[in-house]
Amino acid sequence: MIVAEQKSLEEIKTLVGEAEKVLVVGCGTCVTVCFAGGAREAAITATSLRMTSKLNGNEKSVTDVTVQRQCEWEYLDQIDEQVKDADIVLSLGCGIGVQAIAEHFPDAWVVPGLNTSFLGLPTEQGVWAERCAACGDCILGLTGGICPIARCSKSLLNGPCGGSEAGHCEIDPDIDCAWQLIYDRLSSKDKLHVLLDLQPPKNWRNSRDGGPRKIVREDLRLAAEDSE
Repeated sequence: MIVAEQKSLEEIKTLVGEAEKVLVVGCGTCVTVCFAGGAREAAITATSLRMTSKLNGNEKSVTDVTVQRQCEWEYLDQIDEQVKDADIVLSLGCGIGVQAIAEHFPDAWVVPGLNTSFLGLPTEQGVWAERCAACGDCILGLTGGICPIARCSKSLLNGPCGGSEAGHCEIDPDIDCAWQLIYDRLSSKDKLHVLLDLQPPKNWRNSRDGGPRKIVREDLRLAAEDSE
């Protein structure tokens, strides 16, 4: 899931500026799960903006709505009229959601209410941890389902750096050494022989370093054309 954190109210107020009609748009997927931008957070943010603007003597009309997914046109179509009626749209979606709204409604001014952090999962109540760097070249089948790109502080592909101590990272002792976790996992499955094959330098062309990425499934495109 995409993990994000809400910006401070002061920063949000600065982004909203002098706009009189504000539409706060929540997202019902990832940012709902991490309690950053769902229906509850959208309502709270809208209320906070209304209250602070009234206290400052510049009362704003602030409404909120939450769509199932901000990253798909069909759900954004449902708020077409609300977006047109607003002076500014405050998106409580991830960075993709902000850009999707701005692209789908080119006449609207859209600002982010969240900081998109990483791809991760909840490890305990109120705690989310990074697990994937979306590098475009997954090797989890070789590392026991533990990603060395995202979880090793140095993103090493061939074993630990030598600086770890008692299974903890030398960069931050509060972080488990990813390669210790990989070793323990492979050992428990009697697959340590996998580590004998050295991995070549990573092909970063599949990652963000090569520019914006796109995945095209011709089979799905053809199926859509056939159904028309």
